[in-house]
Amino acid sequence: MALTFSQPLAARATPIPGVVLYDLPVHGDNRGWFKENWQREKMLALGLPDFGPVQNNISFNEKAGTTRGIHAEPWDKYISVATGRIFGAWVDLREGDSFGTVFTVEMGPDTAIFIPRGVGNAFQTLEDNTAYTYLVNDHWSADAQGQYTFLNLADETAAINWPIPLETAELSDKDKAHPRLAHVIPMAPKKVLVLGADGQLGHALRVAYAGDPRVEFASRADFDLTDEAAFSARNWKNYSAIINAAAYTAVDAAETPPGRAAAWSINVGAVTRLARVAVEHGITLVHVSSDYVFDGTRELHGEDEPFAPLGVYGQTKAAGDAVVSTVPRHYIIRTSWVIGEGSNFVNTMASLASRGISPSVVDDQVGRLTFTEDLAAGIRHLLDSEAPHGTYNLSNTGPASSWADVARDVFRLSGASPEAVTGVSTEEYFAGKAGVASRPLQSTLDLGKLEGTGFIPEAVSVRLEAYVKQL
Repeated sequence: MALTFSQPLAARATPIPGVVLYDLPVHGDNRGWFKENWQREKMLALGLPDFGPVQNNISFNEKAGTTRGIHAEPWDKYISVATGRIFGAWVDLREGDSFGTVFTVEMGPDTAIFIPRGVGNAFQTLEDNTAYTYLVNDHWSADAQGQYTFLNLADETAAINWPIPLETAELSDKDKAHPRLAHVIPMAPKKVLVLGADGQLGHALRVAYAGDPRVEFASRADFDLTDEAAFSARNWKNYSAIINAAAYTAVDAAETPPGRAAAWSINVGAVTRLARVAVEHGITLVHVSSDYVFDGTRELHGEDEPFAPLGVYGQTKAAGDAVVSTVPRHYIIRTSWVIGEGSNFVNTMASLASRGISPSVVDDQVGRLTFTEDLAAGIRHLLDSEAPHGTYNLSNTGPASSWADVARDVFRLSGASPEAVTGVSTEEYFAGKAGVASRPLQSTLDLGKLEGTGFIPEAVSVRLEAYVKQL
């Protein structure tokens, strides 16, 4: 098969999900040939994942018929041929519906292929002095060998039609001894780590991911974000995403000296460590932000509005957002007025209604509630759909309302009179109270970007009625 010169760079899909074959432009003359074997910008434009190679390996094979594999490794590979030709064979050995799917192709210097983690790789040389080269996105180590998955080259189910029969080919004894497909233990996917798993959002994420073996939940007792040792003790190569549901949220206490230190430690210091881990290991970092990063002077907040926090809590959340935004694979989920399991505004109002207490509630802070059920579902949607990375606003939908409006709705749904709720201004409510943080008066978030990904949160009115009924 002759080498093709000056063909356009192109990508070709294969039957194995994530495995993509590339036609490479090769330029030649009487002296030989030249090619761009891997060019990040052009490859990304064709859809190649930005997999971050860290090691370049070459396998030199002196004789035609040399056959190697089938090895599924715990990293991604970008494979090409430097000299000679090969018959390449790949078998999906990952958990899932595509387990056992086979793809084969003959390759020379004018083709390359991307092989995701867990797909078995094998090749047979068709010419003497063939050099097979590959980029990988993790450093080889003896420990990593324990995470390999293998398949026998002669497996009857895969039924690979080797050009040179295996009986006459050059094989290693180890490759001859690998198991048949029926005895292969599929390679499990990388895990998703949920931090802050015992908080309001953490509980909702437990429900959203119930029964999913890919997801690991860690409370503060399991993973202390303020302890540097917790970061070094974990093997981050086994994770694809981190959902940071932990945060310091005591808005008023953050204005005190100890609260200020704690807020910066958790919302910025710990987040910086998470960001460093995500960058170093190519992990997707999901970080939950707040409307408090704004000063509340706009009626509707878009994702690109400049930060203008009013208090320490908002300052730490804005700083955390800035840090996370430097992670190549990140989702910053900006939300407001969160309601979930445990103590919160709706629970408090329902309790007052049941006891016949008539509260005064601020009526000049306007926004939308966010129920953790929808917050967790939105996070899962962004990860599962592989939506473009960046910042997304997320609250429930419907008209904006004040805290006093929400309180009246809770009273009505609880069977009490909404008229029992008296509206007061923020200034009046906090008059004479020390150590109170400034609040944004406008907290309504523009949800257009999120809805453009196909996720539309439930209406506030629907979620509030269901929530009050179950109290």
